Amino acid sequence: MDTKVVQAGLNELLDTLKDGQKGYAEALTDVEDADLKQIFKKYAAQRSEYLTELQDEMHKLNLHPDQESESSITGTIHRAFINLKGLVTSKDRHSILAECERGEDYAKAAYDKAQKIEGLPGNLSALISKQAAGIKQGHDEMKALRDSSK
Repeated sequence: MDTKVVQAGLNELLDTLKDGQKGYAEALTDVEDADLKQIFKKYAAQRSEYLTELQDEMHKLNLHPDQESESSITGTIHRAFINLKGLVTSKDRHSILAECERGEDYAKAAYDKAQKIEGLPGNLSALISKQAAGIKQGHDEMKALRDSSK
């Protein structure tokens, strides 16, 4: 296992999860549609749970999450949910859901990349695969909601 490669890949996942959790948490406070509030609450909680699981597994392997991720290379990557807050205030359901789907595309890509990291220990690989399935489910739900909001 190349510790630096694994750590960099996992820190990117942590950043992605933090973005999603923050984006959904902020959006649920401003969105008016009750169904979206529930969905955003569910995905904010999911991302928080995934963060904890991933950080716990990293600590078990003596891979310490990057506390400075905001200033790291991954911190400069486009923040997937950056426009969600502004869209929520515009109350345009389709645009909100399109932005959520875009964020989910970013999360899916981060998990796809993480699953390709060579030398991941088995339990870490299994955790990433399990979380990737949940991310894909979130993506598919956002896409279906967006498509039905036209």
